[in-house]
Amino acid sequence: MTDPHDLTSAVLAVMRQTPDERLREIMVSLVTHLHGFVSDVRLTEDEFRAATALLARLGQQTNDAHNEVVLMAGSLGVSSLVCLLNHAQVGEVQTTHNLLGPFWRMNSPPVASGGSIVRSPTPGPALWVRARVLDMAGAPVADAEVDIWHCAPTGLYENQLEARAQGQADMNLRGKFTTDANGEFDFWSVKPVGYPVPTDGVVGELLRALGRHPMRPAHVHALVFKPGYATLISQVYADDDANLATDVQFGVTPAVTGHFARHDESPAAQPQVHTPWYSLDFTFRLEAGQARLPRPPIK
Repeated sequence: MTDPHDLTSAVLAVMRQTPDERLREIMVSLVTHLHGFVSDVRLTEDEFRAATALLARLGQQTNDAHNEVVLMAGSLGVSSLVCLLNHAQVGEVQTTHNLLGPFWRMNSPPVASGGSIVRSPTPGPALWVRARVLDMAGAPVADAEVDIWHCAPTGLYENQLEARAQGQADMNLRGKFTTDANGEFDFWSVKPVGYPVPTDGVVGELLRALGRHPMRPAHVHALVFKPGYATLISQVYADDDANLATDVQFGVTPAVTGHFARHDESPAAQPQVHTPWYSLDFTFRLEAGQARLPRPPIK
C-alpha cells in the first residue's frame, strides 16, 4: 500500500467493524481527524517521534498528586469544550457548569450559613459571599449540598504541600453548605487570587514555546449536589482579575464571571472586618439529571 488515502481508507474499514456502536462512532471519527491532521501538517518522522515521546512523558508526569494529562487538556481548551457540549442548551442557554480543577476533596466539613470557612490565619481581604441555587425555570432549590473551596491569597490550596508548609490548616478555605427554602446560603472567607498552573512539565514547555502565560484568574469553586439534578461543578471568576480574558485553561465565560465588589467601609454588622473587603453575589443553575459525585482528582 503506497497511497496515503488508501491507507486511511483501510484503517477506517477496520474501525467500522467495531461491534459497539458508540465506540465505532468515536474510532471512525478519531482516525478520520487524526490521519487528516498528520496529512495536513505533513508530519515528519522526527516530529512523530517527538510527539510520541511527549505523550509518554505526560503519563510519566501524572501521579496521585498531579495530573499532567488533564492539565494539558485544559491548556488546549478540550476540558472546557467537553463541559460546554455536555451541559444546557448549547448556544441558547449559558451554563454555570465549569472545570472541576485538581484540588477538590470529598467530605468537606459542614458550615452553617453565615459562617466562615477560614480555619487558620489567612491574611488577605475579607470576602462575603451570598449565593443561591435555582433550577432552569428559576425556582429555588432547597436542601442542596454545596461544596465551596478556593485558594488562599498566596495562590495555594490547603492540600498542596507548600500550603501545609506555610501553616494552612487541614480543610482551610473549604466548607459544605445546605441551601435554605429560598435556595440560598452565605459565608465569610478571604478573597482568592489568580495563580500559575504548574510549569515544570510538558505543559509548561508547551506554554513557553507558544509564548503563553500560565495564569488562571482568581476564582471560587462550587460543587452542588442534590438527587434529581445533575451535579453542578462550577467556578466563579473574579471580574477584576487582569487575566480574566486570557485564562490559560480557557474556563472563563460570562455565565461564570462574578462581580467581586470592593467596599471601603466596614460592614455595620461586622465592624471588626478590615477594609477594603469584598462581596460576591452569585446564582447557580441546576439542570435535571443524575446526581453523582466525581472522583477526587488527586489524593
